[in-house]
Amino acid sequence: MSTDKSSQPGGTVPAPPGGGASPVEKLPKKESLTSPLGERLVLLGAWLVALSVVLFAVYLGWRVRRAAAATPIPPTSQEVQPVATSTAGAKVDVVLPSVIQDSAVQSISRLAELHTIIPDRPRQETLTYTVELGDAIFSIAKSFKLEPETVLWANYDQLKDSPDALSPGMQLRIPPVDGVFYEWTEGDTLESVAAEFKADAQSIINFAGNHLDLASPDIKPGQWVMIPDGKREFQQWVIPVIPRGQAGVAKSVYGAGACAGGYMGGVYGTGFFVWPTASHTLSGNDYWSGHLGIDIAAGIGDGVYAADSGVVVFSGWSSQGYGYMIMIDHGTGYQTLYAHLSAVSVYCGQDVYQGAYIGATGSTGNSTGSHLHFEVRYLGGFVSPWYVLPAP
Repeated sequence: MSTDKSSQPGGTVPAPPGGGASPVEKLPKKESLTSPLGERLVLLGAWLVALSVVLFAVYLGWRVRRAAAATPIPPTSQEVQPVATSTAGAKVDVVLPSVIQDSAVQSISRLAELHTIIPDRPRQETLTYTVELGDAIFSIAKSFKLEPETVLWANYDQLKDSPDALSPGMQLRIPPVDGVFYEWTEGDTLESVAAEFKADAQSIINFAGNHLDLASPDIKPGQWVMIPDGKREFQQWVIPVIPRGQAGVAKSVYGAGACAGGYMGGVYGTGFFVWPTASHTLSGNDYWSGHLGIDIAAGIGDGVYAADSGVVVFSGWSSQGYGYMIMIDHGTGYQTLYAHLSAVSVYCGQDVYQGAYIGATGSTGNSTGSHLHFEVRYLGGFVSPWYVLPAP
């Protein structure tokens, strides 16, 4: 029995009838890479590769710029060739070195400002000031941001501690800071001078304006030194209190306006005061330790009125720098004084009532301009007029 090979697996294919060649069976082909799907895949891969290259290049550029910004640029040295000049006025072309600018350096631009603020540094040198008409120690000191005592102490050789001794044309020393401007004398030491003016010796050495050697300070006689925050007592030049019942004062000492005194009785004050002028503003010195009154603004010839009722105990010229002056004893412990007058209209021993006309303002005596110098005394001592006068 013959076996059919074609029916068995792996057998041969039977030959076609007639003995011809057997046809070859065509197998199905796989999809080609050049199909539309394959083309898209290739194109996508190429784009991914190109994008990766670009990103890598950007990363490298960022690293290079960052490294350049962090690395300081060494200064470039250029040999400067001497330029020959000619006295004949020939034009010379000079090639300037180029300016190197690094655009990688990050910075904030700044706008130009034409206005420059100069700080207010403390002054260390002494100035000289020429007194003008209308000046006063108080106003001069205020203009230099000093206390009036400082200016008065620095000019004792001219003013003798009297602010009323000021006169136009006078040359004043203006110290740099508050304190005592002192001329060194033979035998002075830092310790003795500091003790005299209630100051610290080290502050005298440390003050830069004194130009002293900090390790070995040496001050010669005649040398002026600044004693910062130094103080001393004033020598006052004033008319004393003149009660109505006493013998008065000597004309040879205080001037022709001195009264004989002994005025018993008379009117008494009310204890309340009015302004002695129509003006209620200052012109010059205020009340302070070196000026025991106030200077009230007034023109020459303006009326002066009794601040309270009382008896006249001084009327006329004063040799103490007050010029024409009036003093009234009010019988209550108070006395008032009116100075630098241009006219006096009352006499010694006369009774005057509050608000009565007694004279006219002026600029006599030690005065640099027309005003009324007004003082108030109580039980022999000085009182600030601001304590007794009504508010302006």
